[in-house]
Amino acid sequence: MIVAMLETATEDQIQDVTDHLMRMGFAVHRTTGARQSVLAAVGRRIDFDTRDLEVLSGVEKVHRISAPYKLVGRQFRPHDTVIKFSNGVEIGGKEVIVMAGPCSVESREQLFKAAEQVSKAGAKVLRGGAFKPRSSPYTFQGLGLEGLKLLREAGDAHGLLVISEVMEISQIEIMLPYIDILQVGARNMQNFNLLRELGKVRKPVLMKRGIAATIEEMLLSAEYIMSGGNYDVILCERGIRTFETYTRNTLDISAIPIVHKLSHLPITSDPSHGTGLRDKVAPMACASLAAGADALLIEVHPDPDHALSDGAQSLFPEQFEDLMQRLRMIAPAVGRTI
Repeated sequence: MIVAMLETATEDQIQDVTDHLMRMGFAVHRTTGARQSVLAAVGRRIDFDTRDLEVLSGVEKVHRISAPYKLVGRQFRPHDTVIKFSNGVEIGGKEVIVMAGPCSVESREQLFKAAEQVSKAGAKVLRGGAFKPRSSPYTFQGLGLEGLKLLREAGDAHGLLVISEVMEISQIEIMLPYIDILQVGARNMQNFNLLRELGKVRKPVLMKRGIAATIEEMLLSAEYIMSGGNYDVILCERGIRTFETYTRNTLDISAIPIVHKLSHLPITSDPSHGTGLRDKVAPMACASLAAGADALLIEVHPDPDHALSDGAQSLFPEQFEDLMQRLRMIAPAVGRTI
């Protein structure tokens, strides 16, 4: 249920309505826009009359929500969520943010070279896996804590924010001192225990769509994080499994404008995992930008042919530079900047 307060509602009136909702058994989440405050009441109770709330002082309108997600939807927050960082970077605003770097942190030399190259080309966030979930137990699993330290050091050296994947609850505390954005991989999109814990964290979380997840299922997973109090959630379209076998996955670009219609959360596109083919990354990145992506997550490696993971989908530095130039030409056509 959504309770829209009057523009003239006082803090005491808002608190009175909040207390009333809590006595009814709802958890209450508040958002304040430019014009008014909105209260989202989340719970299982259905035996109530909205008119009992509409007569309370300061209330403008009460809406029942039919969608299974409440906080993620635009009824809770009609305006777009913009996630702001202390260095001035904003995700969800006019500028499309590019996150780039190797699939996994392999060595200090490799990571620092990659950070220098992507920063020079215009990326604002350094990506890299310290803990790597791999399909085979015999492939490279990442450097762990040492990889996190290298990410932070390389990011600071080149003025980049840092994003890396968290795989389990026990890794959250370890990662917090080193990471600016916690990434939830496709395999963990429905790891609800992990999502609940991330709801308690006060750092942005980028959550990837599961390999066989519907858009509604992705939004419901984001609801788990937001219901814990962490409203800084970034969605990510990274491709889904279809009957097509030419590409690694099928990048669902249509999900980008659909998510923008249903939700206020920013959405990222990951054309690297979405295609699994180096020569398909650039065209799909350009298409994602044109479709309305707020950010792009792209794998770049100084020497992809000798990468320890996902070399086939990683761009050479010169390819990444060329892609950034193409993105800068496309962005103004859709009212964005890079």
